[in-house]
Amino acid sequence: MKIKILGFYGGYPTNGIGTSSYLIQSGDYNLLLDCGSNALNELQSTINPLDLNAVILSHYHHDHTADVGVLQYYWQLHLNGRREPILPIYGNTEDPINFATLNWDNATVAKGYNDLVPLHLGPFTISFLKTHHPVPAFAMRITDESGKTMVFTADTSYFDGLIKFSHDADLLITDTNFFADKKGLKWHMTSEESGKLAKNANAKRLVLSHLPGSGNLNQLVAEAKLQAGADCEVEHAIQNQLIIL
Repeated sequence: MKIKILGFYGGYPTNGIGTSSYLIQSGDYNLLLDCGSNALNELQSTINPLDLNAVILSHYHHDHTADVGVLQYYWQLHLNGRREPILPIYGNTEDPINFATLNWDNATVAKGYNDLVPLHLGPFTISFLKTHHPVPAFAMRITDESGKTMVFTADTSYFDGLIKFSHDADLLITDTNFFADKKGLKWHMTSEESGKLAKNANAKRLVLSHLPGSGNLNQLVAEAKLQAGADCEVEHAIQNQLIIL
């Protein structure tokens, strides 16, 4: 399994880098996980967007879906060379208004998922966990045919259910929007909470993502490392970083 980070900021683009989007590949299968600001530009520097097999969205906040519309236009305007006749976009059905927008005539089709049954896409088996966020949002556990597993927490505040869901992940990508000193109501995790999750889940590698647009990201990593322990590799997301499991 290969994971390429196309964007990693939370809320809005910063420093010329977009928001949440990841290209996940195994064999010749191309899955786009979330499609935030600037995702289409970054995707085009890696693969032809027409080579996508599917898109899957964790939820419908704009920093995770901002480029869905322009991706639909791209497919609409390129009738030849599509790997799939119509591009499936998978999203949760608990938000029916936004789910319906995933349909675009002769370009994309909305496909639903839920946290009751796993989804099988090409070489991937994907299970879901509803997170703690103001809108329906779902963490994903993605395993390929070799048994390699990545877990993406999506947007969420910390809760203990994430531990079992993330257990023994080869790669854990966490929503880490806050430094350790964040107090009060939180709909995203802090650096310390991401590290604690990695430690308790026995994750092999932790990548902090959905990052704040200001502050020292090396401090964010240091705070997470204190909780994750020596057995877990900890880093923050890097633009166009390629991770091979």
